[in-house]
Amino acid sequence: MDRRQLLSFAALASLLPVAACAQTTGTQTLQPQTLPAGGAKPLLPPLESFPLWPNGAPGAENVTVTEEWILRNPAGGDPNDTAATHVTKPILMVRRPANPNGSAILMIPGGGYQRVAVSRAGGGTDKELADKGVTVFTLVYRLPADGWAAGFEAPLQDVQRAIRLIRYRAAEFSIDTQRVGVIGFSAGGHLAGWAATAFAKKTYEPVDAADNLSARPDVAGLFYPVITTRAPVAHGGSVKNLLGADRSEERLKATSINELLPADAPPVFVAHAANDPVVPADNSVIMWQALRAQKTPTELHIFEVGGHSLRDGNAELPWLSLFSIFARRHGLWADSW
Repeated sequence: MDRRQLLSFAALASLLPVAACAQTTGTQTLQPQTLPAGGAKPLLPPLESFPLWPNGAPGAENVTVTEEWILRNPAGGDPNDTAATHVTKPILMVRRPANPNGSAILMIPGGGYQRVAVSRAGGGTDKELADKGVTVFTLVYRLPADGWAAGFEAPLQDVQRAIRLIRYRAAEFSIDTQRVGVIGFSAGGHLAGWAATAFAKKTYEPVDAADNLSARPDVAGLFYPVITTRAPVAHGGSVKNLLGADRSEERLKATSINELLPADAPPVFVAHAANDPVVPADNSVIMWQALRAQKTPTELHIFEVGGHSLRDGNAELPWLSLFSIFARRHGLWADSW
């Protein structure tokens, strides 16, 4: 994409009326904004959000990139269809339900570890979950190639911190600390799988009391996920952005989720489309096989069609309702879908 086509979030905001901001217990609430007269679609109000790290993300000494929020379709696209690149200030965005049921989901968007494909206004999945009483936290995470001291483990640091922070602030959001799940899509599915398998790995020094809490999710849902970094099944773009030129055996093993399974891995739900043109469905199959071999509760759905979105044309496939049945079975929420 030509850089002239990129529209940073700051630049986009400059086209709009200035928004007032309010701080509430570390959570920033931004007021609604709209496009100028003649805009095709309104810019929806951003979800409330708060930073992951109180004093900035660790290992930033050699980071020189500038965070940008770009339009995924610059030529007249939906202004809410955005992605974050070169993330320097990882955040959690919160979709609060009207009637919290005590459960929480950490949702992780994809983007091939090159960007984080997410809207500041949230989307359909977090809204549907919140409508059922689930508090949804969407993670905007750092990317491996931006100079962080942790290298390819920078996103893993963020997801571990996010789960701990959700538990630490559980009372504030009416959350049961033993009902915290994680779901992820594409490369975000890889990161969700990493969270479900490498939760015991110490990736950073504690920064506050939140880091005394467990980083293990109670249930995981992986949707058209990147699982392995090994050819021929690996998604080449994700591997390139995650590992760069160093594809040593040690690094391949450390980032191939199906090879990292601890005995106490949480229940894992996996869904993929057989005709996915981006991430081969074999990724989900090998994950299910590995989980089944060690008797970790797991469920796999391979849809005939669905591409790299689990949609059949304009119709959403029933992956979320199927995951909900699995999540309920394993205690993430008690009510029916």
